[in-house]
Amino acid sequence: MNKRTLTAVAAVLATAVTLGTAGCSGSTAGKGRGGKNPATLNAGAVVGGTPQRGGTLTVLSNQDFTHLDPARNWVMSDMDFGTRLLYRTLVTYRAAPGTAGGELVPDLAADLGTPSNGARTWTFRLKKGIKYEDGTPVTAQDIKYNVERSFSPDLPGGADYAARYLAGAKGYQGPAEGEHLDSVKTPDAHTIVFELRKPFAEFRNVTVMPTFAPVPRKRDNGPRYDNRPFSSGPYKIQSYQRGKKLVLARNPHWKASTDAVRKAHPDKLVMVMGLKANQIDDRLIASQGADASAVSWGAVRPESAAKVLPSAEVKKRLVAESTNCTDMVQMHTGRGPFTDVKVRQAVQYALDRESVLTASGGPAFNDPSTAYMPASLFGGKQPDTLKIPVAGDVDKAKQFLKEAGKPGGFSTKMTVSTGDKGRAEAIQESLGKAGIKVTIETVDPSAFYATIGDTENRTDLVYTGWCPDYPSGSTFLPFVFDGRYIKEKGNTGNHSLFRDRPTMKRMDEIAAMTDAKKAGAAWRELDGEILAKAPAVPVLVRRWPLVLGSNVAGAYGQTSFGGQLDYATVGLKDPSKSNG
Repeated sequence: MNKRTLTAVAAVLATAVTLGTAGCSGSTAGKGRGGKNPATLNAGAVVGGTPQRGGTLTVLSNQDFTHLDPARNWVMSDMDFGTRLLYRTLVTYRAAPGTAGGELVPDLAADLGTPSNGARTWTFRLKKGIKYEDGTPVTAQDIKYNVERSFSPDLPGGADYAARYLAGAKGYQGPAEGEHLDSVKTPDAHTIVFELRKPFAEFRNVTVMPTFAPVPRKRDNGPRYDNRPFSSGPYKIQSYQRGKKLVLARNPHWKASTDAVRKAHPDKLVMVMGLKANQIDDRLIASQGADASAVSWGAVRPESAAKVLPSAEVKKRLVAESTNCTDMVQMHTGRGPFTDVKVRQAVQYALDRESVLTASGGPAFNDPSTAYMPASLFGGKQPDTLKIPVAGDVDKAKQFLKEAGKPGGFSTKMTVSTGDKGRAEAIQESLGKAGIKVTIETVDPSAFYATIGDTENRTDLVYTGWCPDYPSGSTFLPFVFDGRYIKEKGNTGNHSLFRDRPTMKRMDEIAAMTDAKKAGAAWRELDGEILAKAPAVPVLVRRWPLVLGSNVAGAYGQTSFGGQLDYATVGLKDPSKSNG
């Protein structure tokens, strides 16, 4: 879950599929070309045994967070870090590997919420005894306040479920001028009630988002809150130098008795930023000194696979869960030449997904996508409605360009995160064979979403992705293809700027369905209908490969957070061996 847009992910080299698989324990092996998939040997398992309390867990990173302010935090890894360590939400995900990690459990709330009025009203009652880092109690009013501040134009980038579903939310600009949402009621300090503009049976799932974390009004300082969110979780920010270092220390007022999810094993977490990705891989593979108690923020680089997979000792420290997210090339459908469906179809057919998959680490760590929604929303297997060859069809692409009046092709630009440059080059080469000449513009991961979210100044093509916030098409297709929620600045999800009335009408019809099974089937059918209109090209679904330090324990990839480590449970085998 998270911003169902991906942060820059570096995956693992295609040679992975030919390397040996010996020496891995806790195996739940998947299948790849050439036999067992070495990347999935530890999938669904806890690596490193049981953590002990204490010590310092170090996180090595080549980037800063996009946002930590809960009103703005909608990038998957950032949400994992924020909601597992710094602040709690009304409900959250169970701390468990594999499919069990998708189960909703109460967090701030005492239960999973009570619907009434035909699922137009949702009531949550908070647990008692939950406190902030200064010892003051968390209240329902604090959650209401953060929901309201998420509407502020000064705080872009966050999940917009509140704007989509709360009654009377249209045109609301946040609480800065003393205006509040009547549709969020707090009859007392431990009760919060949400009035929706239409029935929404899945609303409890939405409350896992950071939008539904508490922010005390007196601590709010607008955009600067991003640098120092006030803790309601097991850790508080001790220091934060943007782009350099973040240090978390224990929140002395967090009580394990109120929290069944977070284990808070380490005494301290230190994130060191600005490192080179190859440096991080090499340090964790070597696992010397303090690095034995370290983990990586980003995924293993392709070039590092040959150092990881042949070594039984290193490979047993490899975690590689599915991101459950679809990578896409999204085309600016509101700007020529991509206003023409024939041009967009030319891109669909010209794109060589196999070459992108190879650049991403090959079939051991990726699957080519034939639909927008990931396989988990299709019962385990994506349909292939267009039957486009995985290597593309250049002749068919050229025919579409000819029909669009561009027989000689055209030139365009594509924005990618720096971590996706290799994938972009594979796309550039394949589109070039059809006469579509692509210039690549790379952006630092921390600035990527702000760049592509500027609808006026962005390029025609962007390479990004989307992940379902929970197992429903309602949290995928509307966010990627509903034109009614496009923003001039801070735009998220719909980076094709797709505004198609029949599509939006059908989305409303499906959203009104009360039979979840019928709605699921309708979302799957709509996926194929949108695919035929070609606002975006689905490319692949990745895994998130991570090498852990040898002193790290309790580690697994949390599928609900895109395969990132679950920071609720990770810790150290021997805290005395950590630095700090």
